[in-house]
Amino acid sequence: MSMQRRPTTNPFDDDKLHEECGVFGIFGTSDAAAHTALGLHALQHRGQEAAGIVSFDGEHFHTYRAPGHVGDIFNSEEVIGKLTGDLAIGHVRYSTAGDTIMRNIQPLFADFAFGGLAVANNGNLTNAMALRSDLVARGHLFQSTTDTEVFIQLIATSTGTKLVDRLVDALRQVEGAYSLVLASRKKVIGARDPMGVRPLILGKLEGAHILTSETCALDIIGAEFVRDVEPGEMVVLDSGGVHSLNPLPPQSKRFCIFEYIYFARPDSIVEGLNVYEARKRIGAALAREAGIEADVVIPVPDSGVPAAIGYAAEAGIPFELGIIRNHYVGRTFIEPSDQIRHLGVKLKHNANRAQIEGKRVVLIDDSIVRGTTSTKIVEMVRNAGAREIHMRISSPPTKHSCFYGINTPERSQLLAARHDVPAMAKEIGADSLAFLSMDGLYSAMGKAKRDPDNPQYCDACFSGEYPSRLLDHDEGTVASQLSLLEEVT
Repeated sequence: MSMQRRPTTNPFDDDKLHEECGVFGIFGTSDAAAHTALGLHALQHRGQEAAGIVSFDGEHFHTYRAPGHVGDIFNSEEVIGKLTGDLAIGHVRYSTAGDTIMRNIQPLFADFAFGGLAVANNGNLTNAMALRSDLVARGHLFQSTTDTEVFIQLIATSTGTKLVDRLVDALRQVEGAYSLVLASRKKVIGARDPMGVRPLILGKLEGAHILTSETCALDIIGAEFVRDVEPGEMVVLDSGGVHSLNPLPPQSKRFCIFEYIYFARPDSIVEGLNVYEARKRIGAALAREAGIEADVVIPVPDSGVPAAIGYAAEAGIPFELGIIRNHYVGRTFIEPSDQIRHLGVKLKHNANRAQIEGKRVVLIDDSIVRGTTSTKIVEMVRNAGAREIHMRISSPPTKHSCFYGINTPERSQLLAARHDVPAMAKEIGADSLAFLSMDGLYSAMGKAKRDPDNPQYCDACFSGEYPSRLLDHDEGTVASQLSLLEEVT
């Protein structure tokens, strides 16, 4: 995660919440880097700006990192052939700091007295800037603007004699969300924050062991799912097998509920739930809460599809693909002039007029962020001849920024933070608009309703109830740390 938040560079994708990254680590196979590249390919949805792999061959570490998609970066035997060794870790990244720069692409690597160490992280620390300020004041030099480097610097300052002890020292100082994978000369280590905000799982492929963000990364290489890494747990993979430690005090679990709504791939199993089935149940709950007479249910592809299937089945209304997505629009397809910016939605989506014209349409999407894309989608469906457009969102209104590893706009840019639902409907041009309630969302997750004293999920983007301190986001801290960042970057 970047220490600074700036708008993304792509005008067509800037109205969605974006996951920061995905991680993959494997120990005990002769072609570790090739398996890692395949795993990252399956995790591409978690970060499309850059990717990297670090491997170790028994004598030397090998690193390859670059901006772009996994398939474009690790696309030759020449590249993979240089990443030799029987252990490797990899990372896919979604940048929040404008253009991706090489020094921010993970895994990060550092040489210590005990040997080399590579680190990759999915998440965001809420005290990273405060820790960084203290480290800089003590003479530490930072090469990147990612909070992942804070882990490296904290490991460097530890007086522990073993890597695991040094890592525990670091973990006891950080706050927020993280799912780490690290690679040393003899180990691959995974660590998950005590709240368990971001996913991390353990897998097995014959004699090799794997740590990664989602089960879909296991499926692509034919590996077996073993279990979820528990919140606060550290898992060490080495020649002796798999070792589990629990070095941190237990906390209430707060897994990110938006993983089920949007981030995770539909074919993944996340915390014991199939994501596709969870999204269908969410759609069914939405139909029960906010059903309306209509002729057709249409998803905003691709993220709205499973919820729309669930909604249509529950409501007894036909499901149709009334919007067709073009999957081949790159992130730098064309310069974003004002004219092209206006046409951007048509580059990605086109109305299927035969399924829309003259009909009352229920339009299903997973969320509304700024509202700009929703406005253009509604306009496109209206121009295709829809008689009525009723937009239904398979999550509660997104009213608050996320500080745990999701790229969200400042709160002032969130449509739901500025308007009530009727005003939002008017803003996007829909005949009606409704969101899933918080209790409806929790019921779809198998809970009776949301317990305000113990929500069990992190839902801060909806509720504003953050499960940890936001030290870096106090006004005084932000001002002083941004000043520091400008001096050192």
